[in-house]
Amino acid sequence: MNKICGWLDGGNASTVAAPDRDRVIERMAQRLGGLSGSTVQSRVGQTGAVGVRSLPGHIELGKDGDLLIALAGQPRWSDADLAARAAHTGFAQSLAHAWRERGSALLSALHGRFSLAVLDCARGEALLAIDRVGAEELCFAQRGGSLVFGATADAVTAHPAVRPDIDPQSLHDYLYCHMVPAPATIYRGVSKLLPAQFVHLRKGALETGFYWSMPYVDDGPDDYPRYAAEFRRLLEESVRDATGSSDVGAFLSGGTDSSTVAGMLARTGGSRPHTYSIGFDAEGFDEMEFARIAANHFGCTAHEYYVTPADVAAAIPKVAAIYDEPFGNASAVPTYLCARMARADGRTRMLAGDGGDEIFGGNARYADQEVFERYGRLPAPLRMLLDGVFDHLPDALAVGVLRKGRNYVQRANIPLPDRMEVFNHVEREGAANMLTPRIMKGVDTDRPRAIAREVYGRTRSSAMVNRMMHLDLKQTLADSDLRKVSRMCELADIEVQYPLLDERLMDFSALLPASYKVRDGQLRWFFKDALKDFLPQATITKSKHGFGLPFGLWMQQDATLGKLATGSLDALVQRGVVQPDFVRQLLERHRSEHASYYGVMIWVLMMLEQWLQAHPDARLES
Repeated sequence: MNKICGWLDGGNASTVAAPDRDRVIERMAQRLGGLSGSTVQSRVGQTGAVGVRSLPGHIELGKDGDLLIALAGQPRWSDADLAARAAHTGFAQSLAHAWRERGSALLSALHGRFSLAVLDCARGEALLAIDRVGAEELCFAQRGGSLVFGATADAVTAHPAVRPDIDPQSLHDYLYCHMVPAPATIYRGVSKLLPAQFVHLRKGALETGFYWSMPYVDDGPDDYPRYAAEFRRLLEESVRDATGSSDVGAFLSGGTDSSTVAGMLARTGGSRPHTYSIGFDAEGFDEMEFARIAANHFGCTAHEYYVTPADVAAAIPKVAAIYDEPFGNASAVPTYLCARMARADGRTRMLAGDGGDEIFGGNARYADQEVFERYGRLPAPLRMLLDGVFDHLPDALAVGVLRKGRNYVQRANIPLPDRMEVFNHVEREGAANMLTPRIMKGVDTDRPRAIAREVYGRTRSSAMVNRMMHLDLKQTLADSDLRKVSRMCELADIEVQYPLLDERLMDFSALLPASYKVRDGQLRWFFKDALKDFLPQATITKSKHGFGLPFGLWMQQDATLGKLATGSLDALVQRGVVQPDFVRQLLERHRSEHASYYGVMIWVLMMLEQWLQAHPDARLES
């Protein structure tokens, strides 16, 4: 697991004096994080520098004349000549050759998990890119004709030309999305790459684009037997390739994805694989029963741990500190505790099941939204009639079936993807009622929706389920779930791989007819049907859950958690970030109305304050 950083000075101005270049690239690389035992190496040129923080033997740095190369991950070439060069001279040198021969077009031949930087100091030109699913991260900032980059936003702001100024807009977006959605970061003027995106600096101008997109085929042939056989083969290959030679284990929540990965690990590994599961002593949250069913079914060596409120309170500051931005996905804590259990047990690599929902149609909203899309397929005169009836329906008459009908029509008339945010806490409360006027000044409350619309509309497919999955590949997966699992494994000092996000499986899923993903309201129809003789029946029929955390309930029951949460929210009020009346009402509703629902926003705000405490250099304008 290696991470890269660096900069290229374009034009006539230099952002770093020559005597300071080694010190600056060292400081940037130290802000990358990484597994224990990782070391820093760098290459410095006349107008730029590259650095890598990596475990020994995993370093890919290159200096070839005026070229500086930095590479992270496990890339591979689809081009035979470049693959042969990489095997002979190392990947960095093959990348230098590809750059001179093809320029940015080299990206079409590059596959696997990677982030890269090519700095052409002689021409003042630079190329940055990350892999197709965003498993690797890369942030960047342009300052004049110069480009600064790093795998973390913290590494970018360690460069003297980039100030760690918090962007109020990103504070709003964090509350809305529970993370800062790409392309923004928490820092003003610092951006992050989206999956399959590149940045090309030429003649002082910055060009961004996408070198790949999911190759959805809406009208693929209905050939179930061939698809099912191919699917089983690809699953085995992807898990086998992700396993490597390390002492590997697998996350096992008991859901479809993690159970599939664990089962394929048992099939390909030839022994009882080690699986790791987390439980909660809270009604409605514990899924250990399903993890045990899958472990027994596949003959796994199961390891279990029940999380306590004390575990959560102890983990919160560590979790907040390791992220380079505020991160509000509460399932990060059980993910960390699960990965920590595996590391203490001697594992060095974990297989995670993330990605199956986003490529095979597993998220509940795919079926939910199809119900509302049917309204748009009604004849236009009938829609006009229903709109007129329900738009003028008095509240006094809007009861029972009529109330449900009005709600349905109102929601159906909101286009996707905006419709998915109807119940968003910020939408319901109003951002101006949550954040102070100082923070709200200049904030565009529509930006999170605009980001989602761009991704939703950039899809090749016209099928609703494919367009929603395309959005989820970016926001649910790259912005949230992959960041959650990767950073928590880093905190636990263990490597992680995502076999269900193997490119072969992604390309295969894109070729499946849309009706194979959600059929008659059944999520992941093809995935489950093709594995009905492989997975336990209980796994196939269970509802989606995951590593949910009963924080809202535990906050009421545990004095330490309660004090940590309320103290964090009070601190945000003192900083002038959130309105005191909003915090007071939020805590009261949590106590008197719905602990789990309002506990989500309390967690999001608490993690913001904890992140601010762990990043004292981050500047919030007064």
